[in-house]
Formats: sequence, C-alpha cells, structure tokens
Amino acid sequence: MPVSATLAANDTIAHRRANGLPVVPLGFGEAGLPVHPLLTAALADAAGSAGYGPVAGIPALLEAAAGYWSRRGVPTEASQVVAGPGSKPLLWAILGARGGGVALPKPSWVSYAAQAAMQGLDTIRIRSVGGVPDPSELDAVARGLKLSTVVVTLPDNPTGRLAPPSVIRDLCAVAERHDLLIVSDEIYRDLTSADFLSPASVSPDRVVVTSGLSKNLALGGWRLGVARFADPHLRSRVVDFASEVWSAPSRPVQHAAAVAFAEPPALVERVAQSRNLHLRVASAVASLFGTPPPDGAFYLYPHVPGFATDRDVAAHLLSRNGVVVLPGSSFGDDPSACMIRVATSQLYGDTDEQKEQALRSDNPAELPWIVAQLELIRNALA
Repeated sequence: MPVSATLAANDTIAHRRANGLPVVPLGFGEAGLPVHPLLTAALADAAGSAGYGPVAGIPALLEAAAGYWSRRGVPTEASQVVAGPGSKPLLWAILGARGGGVALPKPSWVSYAAQAAMQGLDTIRIRSVGGVPDPSELDAVARGLKLSTVVVTLPDNPTGRLAPPSVIRDLCAVAERHDLLIVSDEIYRDLTSADFLSPASVSPDRVVVTSGLSKNLALGGWRLGVARFADPHLRSRVVDFASEVWSAPSRPVQHAAAVAFAEPPALVERVAQSRNLHLRVASAVASLFGTPPPDGAFYLYPHVPGFATDRDVAAHLLSRNGVVVLPGSSFGDDPSACMIRVATSQLYGDTDEQKEQALRSDNPAELPWIVAQLELIRNALA
C-alpha cells in the first residue's frame, strides 16, 4: 500500500521548499488557515485532561456534535455520536464494521478505496454526480452485484461539485431498494453556499454521517472527527474497533472540539470568512483553467488536453513550473482522461498575518501575495 497521494503531495511541496526550488502548492487539501484564538484558549484550558476518557468521546463533545447536526435539520442524540482521531479512522472503522461490497464515486477521495482494500472489501467505482455515484447506474449495478455500502462526499473532493437535492433523493431511493448503507462524508459541508441536502434528512435510518473540524476551522493537525449513526448495532461495532485501535481521541482536543461544535458567534463568523475566502480564491484559479467555479470546498477538477496521461500533466507542471497538482487517476479516474485535482487552499499567504488579512478581505484574490500566486499559475498554464 503506497503512501496516500495527497500526503505524498505535501511531502513534495516541503522537499522543494527545503531545497530552495519554486513551488505553487496546489496538491494538498489542507485548509491552510490560522487557528482561532477561542480554540487555542480552550485547548490550553484542557491541557491537564490527560486521562483516556470514554472510547466514544467525552459527553460534552457528543452533546455538542449532536446539536451541530440537529441545527442542520438532522435531529441527533448524543448517544448516536462517536468521536475519533479524525474522520478518516472513523470511515475506516465504519467500512470494516459494515463489511460487504462498497460502491464509490468515480472519481473519489483517495482513501476510500484504500481503506476498503485494507478491510478486504470489494469496491466498484461508478460515474460521479457531484460526489455521488450516479443513482441510475448504481441501481443497475446493485441488481447484479452484492453491495452493502455506498460512500458519498458532499461537497466533493476531488471535483468541488455538490450533488443537487434531486440526486440525493434518487440515491436514497436506490439505497432503500437494495438495502444499502449510505456513508455520507460531509467534512466540507460548511464550506458551500449551494443548496445542500444530506442523505440523513431523506433516509435517516440508513445513513452514517461523518464530519470534523479539519476543513471548516482548519484544525487538521488536531485530529478530531465525529460520526452520526442511525443503527445502534453498527455504532457499537465501531466503538469496539475504536477500543482496540485508538482507545479514545485526545482528551484536550475533545474539550476544544466541544466548544467548536457548540458554534459560538465568533466561530460562526470565522467559518463564514473561511467559506468566502476558499470560494473566491478557487473561483479565481478556475477562471485561469477555464473551468466553472466550485460549488464548495476548495477544489477544481479541470481537463488538461495535449498529454497522453494525467500523470504526464502533473509531471510537466511540476518539473517545468514547480506547480504541484494531483493526477485524476489518484482518485480512481482513467489516466487517459487527463483530469487533474487542483487544491487552492495553500495560496493565502506565507504568514499568519497575511492569512488573517485574507480572511477579512471581501476580495482576497486581489491581495498582492495572492495575485502573485495566480500569476505563477497563469504563466504555468501558458
């Protein structure tokens, strides 16, 4: 099993910088923003909480996460929530606890297929509609294959698109017809202004929702994720996995996460600023590629003609221009399609001061240090 393509891209960026080579970091999907002082204070206050705590998470965090989903039209009790050291290990545990064949969007985030393989599960990729396997194709496939789970990403990584409500309703109808569990990865939910419908609002009894704080509040390194379960048996199985693998999430981080999921006004404002920054800068980069702006998150998925494979595109941009992108084949796409995944969230500045200014700006793509990065991209494409 090779290292995750997204993390390998981060290593490439660090290596080039350490060697004084030019780099335009469009490969790694990290939110790239400073931590809000309210959260650093909460973490410091809880630094003395050194005990393991409950496997599923401390009560304050489970209550806060339940409130987060309930405010978004998905009524949730604390007893339905499990916290883990990031949504990534939770997804791995969910796939293992559920078992059976897994349907994935094509393309889809690099770790879904890898995690299913690590669990010994068969996967099939189905053409994506905004992070959702096309419901009609899923219906046809499910008639001939023994599937157990379908994974969706809303909004999507790598494409930046968001499936419309009509597609979500069709997906839920197919899942009902074939008794499929829907795992809805909604880590980017707060970073879209488009019309969002969670499958959990349509089929609440057969959906697991995962989320976290790595994208909306840029806390990826704190490693904290949450999952909402409708099936208590599946939740119990995931807690069993957790007890043997990670024991419990970091307790100080859980206390800070409880503050975050309670959504005090200062953090609501920070998320709104982040959403504006991500979408405006991604839209500016999209215009350079001649592709539509994303519906959410900070990803683009353009086609680059004139090359034999997507890896040729990525290699050319890196060697000739220092531009780091990922080939679409890393996400399960066909290499000959020459699609690349572009992540724009590392363009906001080299210092926290620049990033804070970008957050406060109504037009961050006009700030001089961001304009300079956009010009490098323009020249690379030319």
